[in-house]
Amino acid sequence: MTTEKTGQDILEEAAIMLKAVAHPVRMAIVELLDKGVRRSVTDIFECLGLEQAAASHHLGILRDRGVLSQEREGKHVYYSLQHPRLIEIVRCVKDCCMV
Repeated sequence: MTTEKTGQDILEEAAIMLKAVAHPVRMAIVELLDKGVRRSVTDIFECLGLEQAAASHHLGILRDRGVLSQEREGKHVYYSLQHPRLIEIVRCVKDCCMV
């Protein structure tokens, strides 16, 4: 038996994703993963100048809220955007702040 999502269910899911992205570090991670780029945890924390623990914390939040996909290859974990259009939201909000 499958249940369809109601409009309210979809809005709640969207709010969860927006809350997850609503942090400067997490917005930077989303930008870094733009255009289908797949990056390792090490690459992400080095590119953003973060401590490994801080990067892992933020990546976990984004993954748990459905923003990021995770793939393991041997010892390495790679992240990518689960919904690439989220970058449009980040850009839109940034543009609003530049006025």
